[in-house]
Amino acid sequence: MSKFLLISLISSLMLFTLPSRAEQKAVLGDYEVHYVAFNSTFIPAEVAKVYGLQRSRYNGLINITVLDGKSADKKPVAVKISGTARNLIGNQTNLEFKEIREGESVYYIAELRHSNEETFRFKVIVDDGKRQQTLEFQQKFYVD
Repeated sequence: MSKFLLISLISSLMLFTLPSRAEQKAVLGDYEVHYVAFNSTFIPAEVAKVYGLQRSRYNGLINITVLDGKSADKKPVAVKISGTARNLIGNQTNLEFKEIREGESVYYIAELRHSNEETFRFKVIVDDGKRQQTLEFQQKFYVD
């Protein structure tokens, strides 16, 4: 399996699963924070196995990548990521992000159980050791 298979897969998902938004990114201080949430069945079984992710119609994945917005080549930055997901009736789940490094790439993935057409409001804390900044977004999940 290619070393960069998951990075390529996540990049592809960012392009094709979110047609209403050309890019999901937020600028938080000196950082560009790229984010995507999608159903875990979009990733191949072999990739899920390598990274210890559970594939299920009822399991979503949240991927966060933090880039140095001040550098010309926007290199990935290692930070501490934590967060919560709250559905529309107020049930909250704490997200446990795994840091994944491949080459120079650094990204963070969390898993989230969901039901069909369930919408979550995400609050993600990006902590670089000096400042904590908050990313908020919303995503609706579907059971395929």
